[in-house]
Amino acid sequence: MFTGIVQALGTILSISSSGKGAEISIESSDLDFSDVAVGDSIACNGVCLTVTGISGNSFVADISHETMERTIFKYLSSGSRINLEKALTPNTHLGGHIVQGHVDGIGRITKISRTDNAVDIWVDSPADISRYIAIKGSITINGISLTVNELKGDAFRLTLIPHTHDITNAMMWKEGDLVNIEVDVLARYIERLLNHKEQNNKKSSMTASFLMENGFM
Repeated sequence: MFTGIVQALGTILSISSSGKGAEISIESSDLDFSDVAVGDSIACNGVCLTVTGISGNSFVADISHETMERTIFKYLSSGSRINLEKALTPNTHLGGHIVQGHVDGIGRITKISRTDNAVDIWVDSPADISRYIAIKGSITINGISLTVNELKGDAFRLTLIPHTHDITNAMMWKEGDLVNIEVDVLARYIERLLNHKEQNNKKSSMTASFLMENGFM
């Protein structure tokens, strides 16, 4: 579990095929590795990866076939800069929102414009996840906890303050770039609850109809 508050930038040292997935090696001189052990989770561009090896200020992790297919890792290579966040602890400040590190889809940046003290970014999202995105709701882009400020169809606008822009790989984003998107997990649970309630109501209605048709009511 994470908060979407990026702690450091990392550089991909290597990413190579391993079975149907891949093995990735990431270096970061800014991430504190003193409390990181093999088996721990680190969000890498918003993707929860398990540390399988540590050496100095770098670590190795495996990427499953499913993760490769659903994230922008398949487009990254040695030298790519990615956002890093260690898993939260009971003492962590929840400065962002609850982030699972489970990417829902890949978005495309369509417009970047600067205002006086911020950067506005428009992102096109996959149609199958746009229903989970709401104005003033939380969303995670490349592991960054952000707020949706405007919606137009499947596209949404984000506003990054200078601090967020300057300490994450958002500073390198260009129009046309692809990004990892994780929607607010609460939206998925609400949808599941509503669907379950609707299914139960349909079952109750069918049962009542059966009883009436057969003279039991």
